[in-house]
Amino acid sequence: MLTELDGNRLPEWITQAMTSGLRGISTFANALNSDYDAVEAGLSTPWNSGQVKGAVNRIKMLKRQMFGRADFHLLRTRVLLA
Repeated sequence: MLTELDGNRLPEWITQAMTSGLRGISTFANALNSDYDAVEAGLSTPWNSGQVKGAVNRIKMLKRQMFGRADFHLLRTRVLLA
Protein backbone atom coordinates (compact mmCIF):
# COMPACT_ATOMS: atom_id res chain seq x y z
CA MET A 1 0.00 0.00 0.00
CA LEU A 2 2.72 2.46 0.92
CA THR A 3 5.07 1.98 -2.00
CA GLU A 4 2.37 1.50 -4.63
CA LEU A 5 0.11 4.36 -3.39
CA ASP A 6 -2.83 1.96 -3.19
CA GLY A 7 -5.14 3.41 -0.54
CA ASN A 8 -8.06 1.34 -1.84
CA ARG A 9 -6.74 -1.67 0.10
CA LEU A 10 -6.91 0.20 3.42
CA PRO A 11 -10.31 -1.13 4.60
CA GLU A 12 -9.13 -4.71 4.06
CA TRP A 13 -5.92 -4.05 5.99
CA ILE A 14 -7.78 -2.38 8.87
CA THR A 15 -10.15 -5.35 9.13
CA GLN A 16 -7.26 -7.82 9.20
CA ALA A 17 -5.38 -5.74 11.75
CA MET A 18 -8.38 -5.44 14.07
CA THR A 19 -8.99 -9.19 14.00
CA SER A 20 -5.32 -10.12 14.34
CA GLY A 21 -5.45 -10.34 18.12
CA LEU A 22 -2.38 -8.14 18.48
CA ARG A 23 -3.30 -5.36 20.87
CA GLY A 24 -0.97 -2.67 19.51
CA ILE A 25 -1.87 -3.31 15.87
CA SER A 26 -5.61 -3.40 16.53
CA THR A 27 -5.40 -0.16 18.55
CA PHE A 28 -3.48 1.48 15.70
CA ALA A 29 -6.03 0.26 13.13
CA ASN A 30 -8.87 1.60 15.27
CA ALA A 31 -7.15 5.00 15.42
CA LEU A 32 -6.84 5.00 11.61
CA ASN A 33 -10.61 4.68 11.39
CA SER A 34 -11.05 7.91 13.34
CA ASP A 35 -9.56 9.94 10.45
CA TYR A 36 -10.05 7.52 7.59
CA ASP A 37 -10.37 10.09 4.78
CA ALA A 38 -7.02 11.70 5.58
CA VAL A 39 -5.25 8.35 5.89
CA GLU A 40 -6.66 7.11 2.59
CA ALA A 41 -5.66 10.36 0.86
CA GLY A 42 -2.16 10.04 2.29
CA LEU A 43 -1.87 6.52 0.90
CA SER A 44 -3.36 7.40 -2.49
CA THR A 45 -1.79 10.71 -3.51
CA PRO A 46 1.80 11.20 -4.68
CA TRP A 47 2.31 14.35 -2.60
CA ASN A 48 4.26 14.37 0.65
CA SER A 49 5.81 16.85 3.04
CA GLY A 50 9.36 15.51 2.84
CA GLN A 51 10.96 18.76 1.68
CA VAL A 52 9.21 20.79 4.37
CA LYS A 53 10.25 18.33 7.07
CA GLY A 54 13.83 18.48 5.80
CA ALA A 55 13.88 22.27 6.02
CA VAL A 56 12.40 22.25 9.51
CA ASN A 57 14.95 19.63 10.60
CA ARG A 58 17.82 21.77 9.26
CA ILE A 59 16.54 24.88 11.07
CA LYS A 60 16.16 22.95 14.33
CA MET A 61 19.73 21.63 13.96
CA LEU A 62 21.06 25.17 13.50
CA LYS A 63 19.07 26.34 16.50
CA ARG A 64 20.46 23.53 18.67
CA GLN A 65 24.01 24.29 17.54
CA MET A 66 23.59 27.92 18.51
CA PHE A 67 21.68 27.35 21.74
CA GLY A 68 22.61 30.02 24.26
CA ARG A 69 25.14 31.66 21.95
CA ALA A 70 23.21 34.12 19.87
CA ASP A 71 20.00 36.00 19.46
CA PHE A 72 17.29 35.61 16.84
CA HIS A 73 19.05 37.96 14.39
CA LEU A 74 22.12 35.69 14.06
CA LEU A 75 19.93 32.58 13.78
CA ARG A 76 17.95 34.24 10.99
CA THR A 77 21.15 35.20 9.18
CA ARG A 78 22.52 31.64 9.41
CA VAL A 79 19.28 30.15 8.13
CA LEU A 80 19.11 32.53 5.19
CA LEU A 81 22.77 32.03 4.25
CA ALA A 82 22.77 28.24 4.61
